[in-house]
Amino acid sequence: MIDPQTMGFLTDATLCIGCKACEVACKQWNELADDGYALTGMSYDNTAALGASTWRHVAFVEQPIPAVDTRLLGYDGRAGGGRIAWKMLSDVCKHCARAGCLEACPTGAITRTETGSVYIQPDVCNGCGYCVPACPFGVVARREDDGRAYKCTLCYDRQQGGLEPACAKACPTDSIEFGPVERLRAKAAARVTELRARGVAVQLYGEDAAAQPGTGGLHAFFLLNDEPEVFNLPPAPVVPTMGVGRSWLAAAAGAVAISALAVGAVLLGRGRSR
Repeated sequence: MIDPQTMGFLTDATLCIGCKACEVACKQWNELADDGYALTGMSYDNTAALGASTWRHVAFVEQPIPAVDTRLLGYDGRAGGGRIAWKMLSDVCKHCARAGCLEACPTGAITRTETGSVYIQPDVCNGCGYCVPACPFGVVARREDDGRAYKCTLCYDRQQGGLEPACAKACPTDSIEFGPVERLRAKAAARVTELRARGVAVQLYGEDAAAQPGTGGLHAFFLLNDEPEVFNLPPAPVVPTMGVGRSWLAAAAGAVAISALAVGAVLLGRGRSR
């Protein structure tokens, strides 16, 4: 039976080694098509980004190591110049607390499961694509063969069998952890305190509504060792539908103003005709 708690992912960039075991496990379990085997030019990466057939994507971020004048260390020469370092992060659908894709779907194909994940029902999806631009993270995509939208399901079928998602199961370093969101938040906070005490600059991304009001917080959130933009994550994502209320108010205010001007013009015209 499924635990009725809200479940999610904590993905820790400081523990990711870039092995891509999560990508392989996700594709194998969900029977997703491969992305080809040619490198993209984006470091050691052949999947490039999340998509309709890539529900987990490990980013390889190359950063040049600045040259250091080793005379300061007691010997001649320079070290570090010309070399690169990698920062790695396994990206996934965020299963937002306020999901733009769900709010934009006109057919009810996108639903919220009893464990809080956002699930696209392929047998209901009509391929309209409204969900694609509604996702502030660019996660949702349509397949070319049938036109329907796809993304991570949080391995809903595995959860029904009492199993953790395939990506978390396959991760050899526990960079991806699955469990109740409240427990993961507490663990993430403790991990941040630990790393900062060791002098490592880290931050949590999207752990709750206070940290990310534009999405209501994420059920799949991240511990980052650099700025979000480095990992292709928007610094302040906002669900597009969040501004709908303000848009209607602005339109109503504009209509009232135009009506007032029209009435004023009529009254002024009558006054002059007298």
